[in-house]
Amino acid sequence: MKYLLDVNALIALGIFHHAFHERVALWTQSAATATLLTCSITELGFVRIASQAPNYGFTVQQAQTLLVRLKAKRSLVFIPDGNDIAMLPSWVKRPRQTTDGHLAQLAKANGALLATLDEAIPGSFAIL
Repeated sequence: MKYLLDVNALIALGIFHHAFHERVALWTQSAATATLLTCSITELGFVRIASQAPNYGFTVQQAQTLLVRLKAKRSLVFIPDGNDIAMLPSWVKRPRQTTDGHLAQLAKANGALLATLDEAIPGSFAIL
């Protein structure tokens, strides 16, 4: 199985003092044979949030280094994003759903599921 980690799942996996770090870390251990994926959106979101949130305290460079190490340690596979706006699923009705919809379609186009902490994304895998 392949899973595209959304931004929240990637941050929770990479930052030990994140509220859901243990949940995501345990899930990745239980899914040890799965391929975990990232993409431009999830990687940029990781760096932006890790360097912008005051409770994390990373610079952009530190967040980038942390992500590079996380990708190597967890064997995260980067997938290119060739989807344009025409691929946005029909269930996207509100602005806040656009990134979720894009990531869900990108995962599907790569034979994967979107792995997320959000239980409301149609067709995704909720990490509980």
